[in-house]
Amino acid sequence: MGDLVTGDLVRGDVVAGEVLAPYLHAQASDFLRSLRLHRESGQDPQGAAGAVEAAAALRRSARRISGTLHTFRPLTDTAWADPLRTELAWLSGTLAREHAYAARLARLLDALTRLSGPGSQPPPQAGPVPGARGGSGGGAQPGGSLTVGAARAGALLERQLTLARTRAHSAALQALGSSRFHAVADAVALLASDVPLGPAAAAPAAEVLSPLAVGAEQRLLEAVAALPLGRAAHPYNAEALVHGLAAAPTSEAQDAPWHQVRLLLRMHRYAQELVGAPAGTLLAAQALDRHRDAAEAAGAAASAARTPRIAPATAYALGVLHADQRHEVEAARFAFQQVWQGAAVATS
Repeated sequence: MGDLVTGDLVRGDVVAGEVLAPYLHAQASDFLRSLRLHRESGQDPQGAAGAVEAAAALRRSARRISGTLHTFRPLTDTAWADPLRTELAWLSGTLAREHAYAARLARLLDALTRLSGPGSQPPPQAGPVPGARGGSGGGAQPGGSLTVGAARAGALLERQLTLARTRAHSAALQALGSSRFHAVADAVALLASDVPLGPAAAAPAAEVLSPLAVGAEQRLLEAVAALPLGRAAHPYNAEALVHGLAAAPTSEAQDAPWHQVRLLLRMHRYAQELVGAPAGTLLAAQALDRHRDAAEAAGAAASAARTPRIAPATAYALGVLHADQRHEVEAARFAFQQVWQGAAVATS
């Protein structure tokens, strides 16, 4: 990661508010535009795809506004900005769940098809998988227990994740019709024309914006430094896989620092957008997105395997699926390590 490039911010006649306000105006306008498209798509029987796209754009704008208000908080009227940031995080999270459940189900069903196909093999070094409640584990036998249990495992995952998706859809519709959301939309509408700034926004941009953006970068660098990148340098770490479902709680705890880096990387990217500097973090962000998706899919497989009274073959298939997704987690960590260290070498 290199030093921040401030570009026009070095001009002494540019104050921080003249840089911050237009960026927030643009994001608020995108939010309102996406909201209008979402409502129009909802009234069109053929507009399901448009509604999904509009919801994604709505989440992107909400994240950018929230992230900017967080990083550049000292420049705003905090009594106004802090509640809005909290509410935007609530809205983005609520709208994201339906899509997340649908993508997780598709990912798991695709993996089951791949793992149980002709001549398929379980993930490398997956090891024996402990049985779920009422089930029993067994050794990996291509075309045996995995093929037998894959169909039932897929049906179980489909029931559970489709139910979760339906509930998330209902929660999103309820949220969009609530007085809480209307208050958020009103605040964003204000933001599209007038940004409530604090006294610090009148200072030269180079004096106040750049240090805040550097602070976002420093928090990211510190979080990455705390990651076990040395271990991630080995592409497929058997330690996280060999114990199968028994290691699921430990694996989830180990995922948390990586998820935190993903969020900090996003905050850094938004800060770079505002100050006009190239972020250069797209490949790293993509690797951490894959890490998040695989980790959550592994958690869903582990949760399904704990369903009471499922057949041993079903539990076995879910165990192999869990190991496969943990394998993907390790691969994503390796990819991030390669991209990150490659960027460090290029900027040194």
